Amino acid sequence: MRRPERTSHEEARVAETLKKGSRVTGAARDKLAADLKKKYDAGASIRALAEETGRSYGFVHRMLSESGVTLRGRGGATRGKKSPSA
Repeated sequence: MRRPERTSHEEARVAETLKKGSRVTGAARDKLAADLKKKYDAGASIRALAEETGRSYGFVHRMLSESGVTLRGRGGATRGKKSPSA
């Protein structure tokens, strides 16, 4: 049987119970890591996830790294080799 998607109210409640600075261990840590991974893979930024959960950028980055996520590049303009002008 499939569980329905969590509502934003439920997500806010999860974030509220995991206040910044509180230690997250065990099943709660696994659940948070899976939730962050799912949202990051869906396109959310680390900064957006940090703000949503009330945790630091570094905490979210570490959780994603520990859960095996391939982190995206920073994006924006990149410098490539100049093409020779004809």
